This record gives sequence, C-alpha cells and structure tokens, in this order.
Amino acid sequence: MTDLAYLLAAAAAALLVRRYVFCLTRIQGRSMLPTLRSGQWAFVSRWDYLAGRPRRGDVVICFFPGRMMKRLPFLRQLMVKRVVGLPGETVAFEEGSVLIDGQALREDYLGPQARRPLTRPPVLLGEDEYFVLGDNRDASRDSRAVGPLNRRMIVGRVRFLLPFRPLR
Repeated sequence: MTDLAYLLAAAAAALLVRRYVFCLTRIQGRSMLPTLRSGQWAFVSRWDYLAGRPRRGDVVICFFPGRMMKRLPFLRQLMVKRVVGLPGETVAFEEGSVLIDGQALREDYLGPQARRPLTRPPVLLGEDEYFVLGDNRDASRDSRAVGPLNRRMIVGRVRFLLPFRPLR
C-alpha cells in the first residue's frame, strides 16, 4: 500500500468511528449548570443508541430545530440536554416539579434555582418522541420551547467529561 492509501484508510476509519462510535464535543453555554459548565469537553457515545434507546436521566447531545430550519434544514444546532420524558408518557409541570404521568420526577441533579414554578400545558409524547430539559431551567432552550424531539434528533449520550470525570 502506498502512503496515500494508508492516509485515506485512516481518514475513513476516523470518520466511521466519529459517526458510529464516539466523538468529543465542547460544552457551550449555561443550560446544564450545575452538571456541566461551559468550556468542558465531553466524551459522547453514539454507540449507546445504535441498538438501545435513550433512558430517563441520560444527558444527551441532540439536534434542535433552529428558527431557520424550515427554510434551511442544514442549519441545525447541537445542544446538550437531559432526557426527562419517554415515548408514550405525559409530561406536565406543577409547582416547580416535572410530572411524568402524574408522578413527580425525582431530580437530585438540580440546584434550588431550577425549582421555580412553571406553567405549561401537559404534553403527550408520541411513539418515538422524547422530552428534554436543561438542568438550569432559567437559561435553557429545550422541549418547553421547541416541543418534543424525535428519536433521530438525539445524537449520543454524554458518558464522561475530560479530564476524566464520570457523569452522574
């Protein structure tokens, strides 16, 4: 094999790994405080969702529709959020708590500032829909604003942060 063939094979392998196994991404913004801080690097596993499905509590990287998405669909923004609602569930808000099918969701990862009362009509999730929220609810654009996300909009699961720190 020539040097060019090795280089092309290595580039193809790297692209396949990034597309189907894992990638690194840099966190930007305050929407996931106190769990994630702007500037941190996150190891994102795409492998987790090739065969499996997102679970409640997973911190995920997902595509969010932008304002221009309807006219220019290639302008999609990657966001980091936490999965709270799963397909077929009803998500509601009451006195600062998230309710899943009428039961308060235990959210130990939230700071006290995130428990402000929210008023939103209940949302019934479809067969392949997920409701995602930022941990810092006051600074998060999430499913409360854009609606539920379809499964194909979820890219991968944040597994740990660099320098190495497991995500709780």
